Amino acid sequence: MVQKPDTQRKQEADGSNVVEIAPFRPGQKAEPLPVTFHRRELDAILWVYGRMVGDGEWRDYALDHMKDKAVFSVFKRSGEMPLYRIEKNPKLASKQGAFSVTNTAGMVLKRGHDLRQVLKVFDRKLKLVEK
Repeated sequence: MVQKPDTQRKQEADGSNVVEIAPFRPGQKAEPLPVTFHRRELDAILWVYGRMVGDGEWRDYALDHMKDKAVFSVFKRSGEMPLYRIEKNPKLASKQGAFSVTNTAGMVLKRGHDLRQVLKVFDRKLKLVEK
């Protein structure tokens, strides 16, 4: 008699159950899921994005989910290179921090463990205006 594996059940916060189906697929390994931004992280990024679009500085964005990192790219025009890349790399979480902001040249502008602190690189700087 062939034994089937027990279902791996996970209880979610909203009360729903999530069942892993990978054990039921014969001969297939479960591939790791791509890295994604969580809802609160994406909310913080989109809040900054909306502010910058309102100021007329940014116009478009792209969202990439890869197996090793997630990237939110910001564009002035959609056909160009991204002005900034907001990256989440979990491998760096225990070292420099999982979140970073990189400019077009590839230079890391800010890196850290807290996304909201990293996004402060986009805060407006006060300028002295003389008449």
